[in-house]
Amino acid sequence: MKEPTDSLYPEKWLSKASAGERVTCELRMRIISGLIESGTILSENKLAAEYNVSRSPIREALRVLANENLIRLERMGAIVIGIKEKEVEEIYDVRLLIETFVFERLVKIDTADLVRELNKILEMMQIAIKYKDADEFAYQDVLFHETIIRAIDHSYISMIWNNTKPVMESFILLSMRMHFNEKYDDISRIVNNHKLYIDAIKTKDREIMIQSLHQNFDDVQGKVDDLWMSQRMLSKAWGQEKE
Repeated sequence: MKEPTDSLYPEKWLSKASAGERVTCELRMRIISGLIESGTILSENKLAAEYNVSRSPIREALRVLANENLIRLERMGAIVIGIKEKEVEEIYDVRLLIETFVFERLVKIDTADLVRELNKILEMMQIAIKYKDADEFAYQDVLFHETIIRAIDHSYISMIWNNTKPVMESFILLSMRMHFNEKYDDISRIVNNHKLYIDAIKTKDREIMIQSLHQNFDDVQGKVDDLWMSQRMLSKAWGQEKE
């Protein structure tokens, strides 16, 4: 599949993806970033030509995005709904519910292996900072939380996480790109929050767990603001490229 040269979704994350998955990931990023605005009509034929694929992968992508409430399917295409501030906050509500539940389960099990794995991921995050690689930092950030969630081996919690992850991953990717460009000094705070997570899991201290959850979720409004700032930056860059 020949993708547009201005792809937003990292190519290195798509090495094993099908054509439909590639289109889905790219369209999701464009919608969440605001490059494809709410109310835009998506044509199967135009998308197939843009991505140089048949209409089958396009239909697959549109079905997935409709299930994520980012678009509304119509007879020959779709209308973009987009993502609103309330929905971003709701994503973090779900994460808070999941991770609070997971912490309570972690108190009852041996977490030594988990702590080692999380420290490895944290090291990868710090390497990403060293090389100013926002995409890798975002990848490791998502992996960090996913590793915690999967540690309790709960199939239904994993199902909820999997359903939420694609939109959340795109949001985090946009937010981290913005941080590396506009709020680089704030990245150390993000790393320290993850260190606190590890301390909480290692000590199984609920007070530290509560503190770590507060530090990661009380600033949701800041995360929402990051998304809108990312959208403005992308829109400006997009406009300059089109001139």
